Amino acid sequence: MSNKYETKVIDHLGLVAGMYNEMEIGEIIDKSINQDFENRKVSIGQAVKSMVLNGLGFVNKQLYLIPSFFKNKPVERLIGKNVEYQHLNDDTLGRALDAIYDYNVTELFSKIASNSAKKLGLEVKFAHVDSTSLHVDGKYNSEDEAEEGVIHITKGYSRDHRPELNQVVLDMIVENRARIPILMKPLNGNSSDKNDFRQLIKENIEQLKNNYDVQYIVADSAMYTEENLNSMNDIKWISIVPEMIKESKKLIEDNDIESMISIDEYYKYRSVKSNYGGITQRWLLIHSEQAKQRGKKSMNKKFLKEGEKEAKAFKKLCTKKFACEADALKIWEEFQERLKFTTVQQMSIIETKHYGKRGKPKKDTVANKITYNIEEAIVSSLSIYQYKIQQKGYFILASNELDEKKLSDLELFKEYKNQNCIESGFRFLKSPDFLASSLYLKSPKRITALLMIMTICLLVYAALEYKIRQELKKRKATFPNQKGKSIDNPTARWIFHSFFGIHLLIVRGVGTRH
Repeated sequence: MSNKYETKVIDHLGLVAGMYNEMEIGEIIDKSINQDFENRKVSIGQAVKSMVLNGLGFVNKQLYLIPSFFKNKPVERLIGKNVEYQHLNDDTLGRALDAIYDYNVTELFSKIASNSAKKLGLEVKFAHVDSTSLHVDGKYNSEDEAEEGVIHITKGYSRDHRPELNQVVLDMIVENRARIPILMKPLNGNSSDKNDFRQLIKENIEQLKNNYDVQYIVADSAMYTEENLNSMNDIKWISIVPEMIKESKKLIEDNDIESMISIDEYYKYRSVKSNYGGITQRWLLIHSEQAKQRGKKSMNKKFLKEGEKEAKAFKKLCTKKFACEADALKIWEEFQERLKFTTVQQMSIIETKHYGKRGKPKKDTVANKITYNIEEAIVSSLSIYQYKIQQKGYFILASNELDEKKLSDLELFKEYKNQNCIESGFRFLKSPDFLASSLYLKSPKRITALLMIMTICLLVYAALEYKIRQELKKRKATFPNQKGKSIDNPTARWIFHSFFGIHLLIVRGVGTRH
């Protein structure tokens, strides 16, 4: 019998499959969810693996097209023995999503993440929390009343600037070294970060401490409310202070930039104590020259736009006629309080007498009506502009960790800057080449489960990137970047690109060769 040669495209998918296996993700899923293995061609763990491979294949294949995605690939080697590409159809994947939802996506992902952190040898001192919204096509249950236990796909504040579309919200907590997600929770499309962060941390604080030994929670200003701070007495936190708090405004206004301590050529800081919300805490007032310059560009546009609005509003106010001077003055004072970008110079109230007949009235004729109107010019205020530009260069970090030996000022600053580890994860999930384009599924329950699959994709990607970088540093080796420069911290995406074009050669009759 003559040999038969066959090639299968494997590209970078061998790396992905290997990391999925190393993190024991499929095993954890199959041990957690009851399923009849004797009557199944594909286990739920294998179905999830196929979706992860598809998601990290970066080819933008919808779920129902997964069989075609695997048609020219070595499915048995990537997924498991006796699995064929035809088995990975939308019915198989849909039932897997249903089973994952029924188990509880947050609980199942927590098992996977906890095991992955142990496999990677991660000590999670800092945990970063944030949320994002993902829009969906279709109405789903947006017009129905919210059902307990099922996410309500509806309109809400859109981080994607697509307020016309229904959406879901994803809360996520990420550790700061490998940047793997350690907790995820799908939420209603109109969820509020201020409430959700408090609930997420409250529900999972013991798990975060026991499974990861988390010492600090890091979040943006949405977490910084009196209610939230008072509910987090059993853990240390780092957050940014909202601009509208009076105490923060006063600190910025009274600050002398010359007295601040330099961090580097771009940042300066000053440490003060605060008791906001009845919680003793440390505040770091940070001045960023880069933030100031970015703010200047945006403020120029805003000043022009808002200044024109206020000028038009004032012009309209000047056309109004009032029955008495007191009424005009009262309305003027209320209007003046709303001005944020302009000022009015030398405001005056003009008295106008009205007579019953046209033309010039005769001497000693008594007016039958008197009205009053506001008159003067409105101008842009240079002092307001300069003040707002100066404010743009400042932000305030806060922490209830008062012991600088445990958390120095510089470490506090550095760790908040690491908040981008979760923001980059959200950008990854929203990539047009990723599974986000698959959010068209038939039910909110399946979308909930798919959000967990997407988060597993992020976990596998981040874990693989971390392992590659650690190995390069351990061996004191490098990898050429896009410009040919030798680096020891390549992105996993660039590594994947370097594996494109790799095929598996199968020689029938004499075994399998590469």
